Amino acid sequence: MNRLSGKTATVTGGAIGIGRACVERMAKEGAKVAIFDVMQAEGEALARELAAEGHEVAFWRVDVTDEAAVKAALDAAAARFGGLNVMVNNAGISGAPKPTDQVTEEEWDRVQAVNVKGVFFGTKHAIPHMRKAGGGSIVNLSSIAGLVGVGGVSPYHASKGAVRLMTKNDAITYAAEGIRVNSIHPGYIWTPMVENHLRATSPDLEAAKVAAGSVHPVGHMGEPDDIAWAVVYLASDEAKFVTGIELAVDGGYTAR
Repeated sequence: MNRLSGKTATVTGGAIGIGRACVERMAKEGAKVAIFDVMQAEGEALARELAAEGHEVAFWRVDVTDEAAVKAALDAAAARFGGLNVMVNNAGISGAPKPTDQVTEEEWDRVQAVNVKGVFFGTKHAIPHMRKAGGGSIVNLSSIAGLVGVGGVSPYHASKGAVRLMTKNDAITYAAEGIRVNSIHPGYIWTPMVENHLRATSPDLEAAKVAAGSVHPVGHMGEPDDIAWAVVYLASDEAKFVTGIELAVDGGYTAR
């Protein structure tokens, strides 16, 4: 408890899945948390639930592809909570499960807009607040698809590879200012995004779930909390000497 006491954080895509788990864990470790998402009903319900438990949490409806909206919401959250110490760039989409030669330009651009520009906008407009705070931690959600080829979703791979190297570049750029930047690379985590992807690629969801789990040496998929605890660590002072890393939380997938 209280690993994040005194810190303020923002989580994009914070209403469901991995983002929701991050919001919950960070709030319960003492952080004040801003939830950014386009899923308003889910985000507001989560904020109410955590507020009822005594945590300082608030929701803003934010489309991460809209730079002005990201900046305005970050400024508002920092004003409400007294600054910004942690930025979790989690919002992302998988895109159409197609081979490269069948992907349309529109499908490609949509994935890059959410997964890459969303991280860019979040980082860009978090930095001034972290400078005021004297430092901070940026955690970018990439994927095993940012480390190795999985197949069939080239826009997603390209976007997550971009996030990986953006992270390393920004870690070097801002290290002297006390701003740490790290990426997390989940394997298959049982979330609505993964469920939707499996439904789109298989007529038998349960069989697809078992098959997706079996590709990890541990033999099963991960849970959102597996990623949330990694975020808590990177956001905390426990990781004060950690920047520029790519933390694979993947059940051994990339150990092969």
